Amino acid sequence: MTPQEHARQIVERSGTSFYWAMKSLPPSRRDAMFAIYAFCREVDDIADEGGAPAEKMAALADWRADLERFYAGAQPKHLTLQALAGPGATFDLTQADFEAIIAGMEMDAQEDIRAPERFVFDQYCDRVACAVGRLSNRVMGAPAHLAHPLADALGRALQTTNILRDLAEDGQRGRLYLPRNLLRQAGIEATDPATVLAHPNLTQVCESLAGEARDLFAKASGILAACDRKALRPAIVMMEVYRRILAELERRGWRDLGRPVGPSKFVKLLIALKIAFFDASS
Repeated sequence: MTPQEHARQIVERSGTSFYWAMKSLPPSRRDAMFAIYAFCREVDDIADEGGAPAEKMAALADWRADLERFYAGAQPKHLTLQALAGPGATFDLTQADFEAIIAGMEMDAQEDIRAPERFVFDQYCDRVACAVGRLSNRVMGAPAHLAHPLADALGRALQTTNILRDLAEDGQRGRLYLPRNLLRQAGIEATDPATVLAHPNLTQVCESLAGEARDLFAKASGILAACDRKALRPAIVMMEVYRRILAELERRGWRDLGRPVGPSKFVKLLIALKIAFFDASS
């Protein structure tokens, strides 16, 4: 199996509904996006799988060391990093962004995050989401002066929506990503996930965070309007899908957290096709 085939298989096995949006890119950009996604998937799996924190940290340290070898010009052992060899040079993918992604996974691996202070929340979102956006925007060809603002706005919007969607699942894992400043504003001093998720003032916290996500989506949409829609189609598809998830979360409310929301794979495909048709006809 070639490194490129390895990366593609990881994307396909993941079942991501954004597969077709990525696949619609020109071959060199498509392969680069597959490799970036595969890297994120593999290190994320380390953080989320069972096992002792020390074992997870050691596994992530191995990826960090291999990343250093890769950027030093040596042959990395991980096939996914080998798949990044061409894209890394072609699109000037920075080591710092890949390291930031690993650092975000280390935050999850070393201990369960519970009601982080705002600066920790912001740091976490930057590492696990915005860094991915910075890499992706280089591949898709976002204008240099807009690439970082777009990654920041859209990355934070997506991650905030993820946090709101996964409150129950994260709580079962002992994690609670809701920022502590919002909890305090709602009169919640507890940090235990079960206690917070059962608190009568949880709705206030979630509505505040959802409002932040809406504003971030609006900002990202404004930036994307100044970009080449065809080039950034995967980002637009992701934004529209997650906007719908956020809207459905707000309609559902914040009491029945175990009830899943979000568009089906079929609806996600329709969104992607609608955007592709709009781009082709414009």
